[in-house]
Order: sequence, then structure tokens, then C-alpha cells
Amino acid sequence: MTSEMLSNLGLFVLAVLVGFEVISKIPATLHTPMMSGANAIHGVVVVGAVIVAGLADNPFAYVLTFVAAAFAAMNVVGGYVVTDRMLGMFKAHPSRPVPAADPVPAADPASVSSAGGAR
Repeated sequence: MTSEMLSNLGLFVLAVLVGFEVISKIPATLHTPMMSGANAIHGVVVVGAVIVAGLADNPFAYVLTFVAAAFAAMNVVGGYVVTDRMLGMFKAHPSRPVPAADPVPAADPASVSSAGGAR
């Protein structure tokens, strides 16, 4: 393993640990809005996949860049879908008409005694 690869691996592990700590400190009520926005912003990954695809020179690299671009596109679309669904929860829904209450049925005169009470 080269020293460059070792330093890149160390940087990756450090980024994972810092990312985990930052995400774990966010309250649950803010997690969905933050993640949906972050997924939508990650459109830069699609641009990166396209740039790398231009540098590909063998079939394995073409397949890998296609998979990277497909996953990046799914991430961006998923971010927009989650954001739209989340914002839909805050829209005012049209009020439905309240059904009229059933009128109280009139008492049958035959069932009422002369004292005014029911038999």
C-alpha cells in the first residue's frame, strides 16, 4: 500500500467519524429536511460521474461510471421526492364540508304518558 493510498484511507475514516458525529447531533425533527436538501444538493456527484466517464478508457471504467451516474441520479431524484413529500405535509388541505347533524326524532305521542314521561 502506497503512502498516498494510506493517507487517503485515513482521511476517509476521519470523514466518516466526523460525519457520524455531526449527523448524530441533529434532532430528529430536523433530520428529514436536512437530508432531503443534502441529497438534492449532491447533484455535483452526477457532474463528477460524467467527468470521470469522459476519462474512461476500458469497459470496466465505463460500467463503473454508468453505475456511479445512475446512483447519483437516484440520490438527486430521491432528495427532491422526499422534499416535495415533506413540504406537502405543511400545505393547507381544502376543508371538507361538515355533514349536517341528524335532527332529533320527534317523540311519538302514543309513547308519552299523560304525566309527560315515556312508558
